[in-house]
Amino acid sequence: MSRLAGRIMLLSGVSRVFIAFLAGLLTVLTQPPFGIFAAAFVSFPVLVWLIDGAPGDPERGLLGRLWPALSIGWSFGFGYFLDGLWWLGNALLIEADLFAWALPLAVVGLPAFLALFYAFAVALARCIWSDGMGRIAALAFGFGIAEWLRGFLFTGFPWNAIGYALMPMPLMMQSASVVNLATINMVAVFVFAAPALIATGKGARAGLAVAVVLFAAHLAFGFYRLAQPAPQPLTPELTVRLVQPVVDQAMKLDDTERASVFEEHLALTTVPGQDGGKRPDIIVWPETSIPFILTDNPDALASIAEVLEEGQVLVAGAVRVEDAGAGLPRRFYNSIYAIDDRGQIIGAADKVHLVPFGEYLPFEDVLASWGLSAVAASMPGGFSPAQTRTLLTLPGGRTAYPLICYEAIFADEIEGNARLADILLNITNDAWFGDTPGPRQHFHQARLRTVETGTPMIRAANNGISAIVDARGVLVVGLGYNYKGVTDTILPGKMLSVTDAATRGRIFWLAAGMLFLVAAFSRIGFNIRKN
Repeated sequence: MSRLAGRIMLLSGVSRVFIAFLAGLLTVLTQPPFGIFAAAFVSFPVLVWLIDGAPGDPERGLLGRLWPALSIGWSFGFGYFLDGLWWLGNALLIEADLFAWALPLAVVGLPAFLALFYAFAVALARCIWSDGMGRIAALAFGFGIAEWLRGFLFTGFPWNAIGYALMPMPLMMQSASVVNLATINMVAVFVFAAPALIATGKGARAGLAVAVVLFAAHLAFGFYRLAQPAPQPLTPELTVRLVQPVVDQAMKLDDTERASVFEEHLALTTVPGQDGGKRPDIIVWPETSIPFILTDNPDALASIAEVLEEGQVLVAGAVRVEDAGAGLPRRFYNSIYAIDDRGQIIGAADKVHLVPFGEYLPFEDVLASWGLSAVAASMPGGFSPAQTRTLLTLPGGRTAYPLICYEAIFADEIEGNARLADILLNITNDAWFGDTPGPRQHFHQARLRTVETGTPMIRAANNGISAIVDARGVLVVGLGYNYKGVTDTILPGKMLSVTDAATRGRIFWLAAGMLFLVAAFSRIGFNIRKN
């Protein structure tokens, strides 16, 4: 291994950048649909050795000294995000005549931009780099800060955070009930990068010991928590039906098909209960499943009332419209409606965190004048964001915390308030992205929110992956991609998390501070020895 490390350290120019790019590509195997976390035990040591062999020119300014590290980090990130997000281009091909021109921006431009966060991570680590375990701590610190920033800068896009690689299955998800994703990001990088110490020797025993202890504790806690009794159903018990219609996205956008799309949802709603089971109390349709403005169509509400039995409630995604006042254009919201058996809307919640360029157009005054529009919003001006998140009240007095589409990936926005609800309710329309890794990645990230909050999740998708997930992240029932139908089950109950959101935040900064100190003192010792 030392010979391999030496060869990688001696790489320069294009060869060094290319190997960093390949390491990033390899790291994508840690994410769904693969979940091969062991791949990171190869890619991160390679990244460490590349940084080892990329000292900056001391005669140049700060940027010049950090340029080798920046280029390595960016290349690693570009490979990772290019290979992990290429499927975003599918959404632009639904209406190819309007949006195919933007394919390079989505498939190449977005990964190139996101790679800047990893360039920052490696450059930050390089500032406190040394020759022992301290450099592993430095890399974990750099990635921890970069991933934390990626969660909220420019509205945030924490998709495929490195920490998810350490949590491919429920056994390895349970640490999320103790620490937040930001902390797990740092732990993951430290554990994955630690084998690099074997090749270079210095600090290997201490560094590998820490990594082994962290990884063993991660697994042991998973075994312990899953060995506890499963969360009991809510009282009174609620039976939930998930409706997955598998409607082609092009069909949903066709005005002539809207009635048939609606009828398809109604038909699935009335399918007899499975194996003679209890009739559902709650029926859940996916995001924008009602393909028109519901409040403008009283006949649609009457049709819903006809298919619902007494006491049943339909929860469905729809576009909600609101008059802004005389002379002002109407506002449109990506929303969830709760509708009772009399066809009355008894609750509504609007999406708070919209998708830039998908549901609204940033810098709209400028970009709209160039003829641009949001990809997933057919109404003028796109969607408007809600100012606050509204809990939905369901049968039995239970409350649901609504998460529309990719809102489920923002752990920091959810964690504190979601504990007030009995259920996490995630509706989505991943049919935009076809049969690609995208829907699997989305489900995996949404699933982690149950462990963090100790709250079960109802998830309904137009085409995969619809599921009921319990408070430990364990799949109760589900419908895979391209499976048209329904599934019914009793909703599981809540489970106490070990820590609250405030404590998790303090743990993150404490852990980041400890990594920084280890790296900084190692760097000071390295400089003293060198001099």
